[in-house]
Amino acid sequence: MEYRRITSIQDPLFKKMHQLMQDVFPPEEVLEFSLWEEPLQDPGIRVFVAVNEGEVVGATEYRYYEDFNVAMTDFTIIGRPGMGIGRFLAQKRLADLHALANDNGKRLSGMFAEIYDPYRVEHYEFGGVKPMDPYVRREVLSHLGYMRLDFPYVHPSWNNDGEAVTGLDLCFLPMNEGTTELPAELIVSFLKRYYTVLPNKPKAWLDMIEGLEAKKTVALLPI
Repeated sequence: MEYRRITSIQDPLFKKMHQLMQDVFPPEEVLEFSLWEEPLQDPGIRVFVAVNEGEVVGATEYRYYEDFNVAMTDFTIIGRPGMGIGRFLAQKRLADLHALANDNGKRLSGMFAEIYDPYRVEHYEFGGVKPMDPYVRREVLSHLGYMRLDFPYVHPSWNNDGEAVTGLDLCFLPMNEGTTELPAELIVSFLKRYYTVLPNKPKAWLDMIEGLEAKKTVALLPI
């Protein structure tokens, strides 16, 4: 299996990856094909695919923020069971992020991720791919060390229609196992930066940010 970076929508592997995303994710979670052109050219956005015999069998997108010294996992897709794709992607991604932080003269602080909560929303099918089942993914991410940030989370729809997407938790994987909370200021700054690309923010998201700005810290809880 190969770990290949994609930097252009003209890359034949991107078309295969985008189709895989459409097969797996709900429509409101998938950015339209042509809108990927600029993000893929952004050196800070890292999109990699797992390629097996010329086919895209998995993918992950993530980014490292030098000023925050944190990363964000945008998505991870496991397209087929029984191939060790999840472990392959997780190990390659973490090694890449540690190298980026090292180049920044720091030790990686941790990584954010949005994680579906199937105990609140049960209709996510994820293309019928069993490794992508929200119950499975949530438990796997818990095993990896991710923890849930203790506040009600919503995010703007990637359709940029001003709708709020619910049914997820914002989680964080601390590199220091003793971490029990995060500065609220870090969370606010990160979310504002991350969602700059979507100008149509729902009121629920703005209210969430206002609530976070009134806090000093946010606890990390098990998922």
